[in-house]
Amino acid sequence: MGCLLIVLAGFAPRLAAVVYWIARTPRWDAAFDGSWLWPLLGVLFLPITTIVWVFVAPGGVAGLDFLWLGIAAFMDVGSTARSAAKRGA
Repeated sequence: MGCLLIVLAGFAPRLAAVVYWIARTPRWDAAFDGSWLWPLLGVLFLPITTIVWVFVAPGGVAGLDFLWLGIAAFMDVGSTARSAAKRGA
């Protein structure tokens, strides 16, 4: 049961990003200029940062947007580092 919870927690941001991408395709197109490659790579490697980018990028990134992107990137890197530490890598 514990392993299932860990797997679901690891995939939750990715699942949320994919559902958001399907539900709000025009917003994702505006954030990534219609490209599908960058959002796909973002969902795979930095899902929280990608979601925050979609929230802040269509209006232009300025001011506190950089703070939100930094926090999101820190959360993504922290999650990856935590997973690596638990594996003993």
